[in-house]
Amino acid sequence: MAGYDRNFTDELRARLSIVDVVGRRVPLVKKGQNYWGCCPFHNEKTASFSVNEEKGFYHCFGCGEHGDIISFTMKTNNMDFRAAIAELANQAGLKLPEYKPRDPAQVAREDTYLSITERAAKLYQQKLFEDAGAHALSYIRGRGFTDDMIKKYRIGYAPKNNIVANTMANVKQDALVSTGLCRRGEYGMYDFFRDRLMFPIFNTRGQIVAFSGRSMDGSEPKYMNTTDTEMFHKRKTIFGLNFARDAIYRAGRSIVVEGQIDAIQMQSHGFGETVAPLGTALTEDHIAILCKSNRNITFCFDGDKAGQKAAARACAIVMPFLRDTSDIRFAFVTGGKDPDEVLKNGGDAQMRKIIDDATPLVDFLWNTTNNNFLVSTPGGRASAEKFLDKELEKIQDPALRREYVNEYNSRKFNEWHKWKKGGNAKSAAPVPEIDAVTINTLVYIIGAYPDLAERYGDFLASLNIDFDRDATDMNLSRDGAEKYLVSLKAQKYIEKLNFQKRELMSKMLNGDEFAREEIIRIDNEIARTNDKLETLISI
Repeated sequence: MAGYDRNFTDELRARLSIVDVVGRRVPLVKKGQNYWGCCPFHNEKTASFSVNEEKGFYHCFGCGEHGDIISFTMKTNNMDFRAAIAELANQAGLKLPEYKPRDPAQVAREDTYLSITERAAKLYQQKLFEDAGAHALSYIRGRGFTDDMIKKYRIGYAPKNNIVANTMANVKQDALVSTGLCRRGEYGMYDFFRDRLMFPIFNTRGQIVAFSGRSMDGSEPKYMNTTDTEMFHKRKTIFGLNFARDAIYRAGRSIVVEGQIDAIQMQSHGFGETVAPLGTALTEDHIAILCKSNRNITFCFDGDKAGQKAAARACAIVMPFLRDTSDIRFAFVTGGKDPDEVLKNGGDAQMRKIIDDATPLVDFLWNTTNNNFLVSTPGGRASAEKFLDKELEKIQDPALRREYVNEYNSRKFNEWHKWKKGGNAKSAAPVPEIDAVTINTLVYIIGAYPDLAERYGDFLASLNIDFDRDATDMNLSRDGAEKYLVSLKAQKYIEKLNFQKRELMSKMLNGDEFAREEIIRIDNEIARTNDKLETLISI
């Protein structure tokens, strides 16, 4: 397009959802795969104005108006092309580049770049099926890749010698270096990728712009990607999206996994809507691109500690992109260390169950909060509330944010602030058994020292005692009463930790390394609490 670099206008279209852009001017309602509203370009009472988020265009069946975010901004604001681009760049948070016709030299550079990466992909795939690539071919077939899969995804092998530098010796060195495939050394040009299984990286138009190479000799890093170039940026590239676009549209969602082998295996086993970030953690750019196709995303990560951490990061990043039509879920791999292994051992059915059982975002964020903060204490609850408030502030839709706030307020009331006189609060752990003497003592303390009842209300609620009864006078001082409560609370806390430990033991026996780490943490916590209890008793 004349006037601005094609990559910049493409990035605007990738960053900005047409539903969001149009929705600023036209109230939209989702019906089926499209959004509908009354056309802003002619008067009508019946909505005939359709917006397709996946394809990025609008169309009015009444007056025939048709276009994308740029044409919509131009027409509704009576702007020229330059002003519309500036407006959209501001919405996307992008710096506006210099306005000028596309440089023919740049167009030539891009064409040369794509020509080199295409030639390299053919060389790599040719070498995979020759003697030099036999070990790489054996490895990838051993991972369950058929020859049809290898050809579809254009997987290849970069031999130990400088195949690209030698084969393309007649190509200008600057052009080779600009693709990231070759580098200059003391003795001339040499290949960046050597003795690696090669996965081409495609842009959304299906053109090869980079490569990811897996080490075949055990050297680190295991995976090495093309460094960022003029046409390739890891933070803005999603592996497999060129293959997944139609499937995402049909499935009404995307699935995000951690690596390219997982993504390919998922696509090849009935989950065509699967993609993966490339050699970097998930970014806002990745989410923006996916939301342009569909705002329903299932994150499927490994079940280990790293996978849990990655899920928490994804949750934090996706919050600003939530809309009332979003369905964000979190699935964790069980029965294998990653989706590839699950598919190999348990088949499509087991993987589908993992995806179908994914946890909705509203529950995942709540669980994360409860796991990361000690909500049994006032200080822990205060920290947890600050965390939740910070995350919910990211939601841009006021109505949706309000619904999340109301939902969590209800949960906080029911699960965090459970104690009240005469109440029967529920407990996640087994209800502690309390003998008659202890009950009588506690009822006496509640009646004699109401301030202690408020201070230790959460703990008292967890005991499920009816405090509306008479108690024998225990002649217990306030300090003695508080010491009694603290001692009993420590004992019950140790009981709860031992209960958790027993549950984790069965998981550890099934090979759950995360369970082993948790058991060690619980043992340390039990020892620490016992020390405090002994100190308290000795006072």
